[in-house]
Amino acid sequence: MDQDLANKTFIVTGANTGIGKITAHQLARRGAHVILACRSQPKTEVVMDEIRRDIPGAKVEYVSLDLGDLASVRSCAAALLARDLPIHGLVNNAGLGGGRGQTKDGFEIHFGTNHLGHYLFTRLLLDRIIASGPARIVNVSSASHYQAKGVDWDVLQKPTRSVTGMREYAVSKLSNVLFTKELARRLEGTQVTTYAVHPGVVATDVWRRLPNPLRWLVKRFMITPEQGAASSVRCATDPALATETGKYYTVGGHEKRPARLADDTVLAGTLWTKSAEWTGLST
Repeated sequence: MDQDLANKTFIVTGANTGIGKITAHQLARRGAHVILACRSQPKTEVVMDEIRRDIPGAKVEYVSLDLGDLASVRSCAAALLARDLPIHGLVNNAGLGGGRGQTKDGFEIHFGTNHLGHYLFTRLLLDRIIASGPARIVNVSSASHYQAKGVDWDVLQKPTRSVTGMREYAVSKLSNVLFTKELARRLEGTQVTTYAVHPGVVATDVWRRLPNPLRWLVKRFMITPEQGAASSVRCATDPALATETGKYYTVGGHEKRPARLADDTVLAGTLWTKSAEWTGLST
């Protein structure tokens, strides 16, 4: 039986498409107040209308968030904190794969969007999340993190180097797992738990920037957004996972051992420190 989430508030980034959209829908179906943090208001309004038609009385709303623009991240977090809302769940779902370039702040586009934007957003909201506990933070990662050979700090403030962007995507997804583990360590003694999730290779817009031949190949092995969202929803809500933290979960929300690099506590600590410096936060 689905858990009743009445009187609970969840934030889902990138909730106007793919697994984020399904995640928001499923949380709303269980009675949660769901805040859809997205770049495009028109696209998000369409999704919220769909949710309201399917779930009369659903409590859903839009907030503007562009994770590739740190000023936008700060503005969104400030607007949320000003409302004095509790935050019982944060699902850091938004992301891109296969692109090339840099964010508005000059970071490699995958690292800047998939990791650094979410790092800043989470840090800014963290005191509120702790005060709302028990609460959960879910970081949507990927099995692609197994392909990362390490983190080259010197290239993270330069444009994408690889032709497909998949090498940089893997580093950003490794960063998601490292962040989850370091966050869990720092949250010991609180009622906040963290989860890194591989939703599966899901047919979503995250792959829209891939070159056509590679996009076709990837799509042959994709699952539906509904199947992919199951991992995020389980980690965000399942009472059976309430005492677990800092772990990595694969399709369906089943725990799995991450890559060796993802268990490197020194690397996780360095990522935290550098991310704090790059976003102007204390370490």
